[in-house]
Amino acid sequence: MEKLSALLENTAETIEDADAALVEKVAPSDKAAVQALSLIGEIGDQPPMRALCASIIIFGLIRRDAKLTLAGVRMLTAHTIATKAKNVLKKRVDRVRPEAREGEDDHRVKAGVSASHDETSFPSGHSAGALAVGAAFGRAFPEHKAAAVGSATTIALLQVPRRSHYLSDVIVGSAIGLACEGALNRLIQGLGLSGRRRRAE
Repeated sequence: MEKLSALLENTAETIEDADAALVEKVAPSDKAAVQALSLIGEIGDQPPMRALCASIIIFGLIRRDAKLTLAGVRMLTAHTIATKAKNVLKKRVDRVRPEAREGEDDHRVKAGVSASHDETSFPSGHSAGALAVGAAFGRAFPEHKAAAVGSATTIALLQVPRRSHYLSDVIVGSAIGLACEGALNRLIQGLGLSGRRRRAE
């Protein structure tokens, strides 16, 4: 048991060290470039994502397009669930963001309850929200799934060069977003709200 614990600890430290090294490699030194990346990356923040979902709902209602309206509702619901889920981890884990690092071990993931923005790098909420919304839209419109999920993935990955998150923060956040959207889809299907059964009949 002790050997397994030591192996897991060493593996975690190897990943954390690789995280820190990657940020230094991909983060641009030019401040203007960092600012540009930040502007794009901030699309994944909660207000813009929720505004996007609301806009699709409103546009669907104006056009009397039930499919588009329900897609917006699905996106908003998936985002809400993903946000709640990532908050569960954020409230139990501390990790200093790349842009706020001062000490050698700041990039470590530690148990903690800090509410400070600089110490809540893990997991990436931008990634969780963006992937949940992108996957939900792709679920409603399969023909646009690649573009929706691809755009969400780009937003998630931009968190690394803009020094807001480490790669493992992004991977875990993205997994949370996809898992929450998948759980929502199973619930919708289980309740018979997907409309597929009706069309089949």
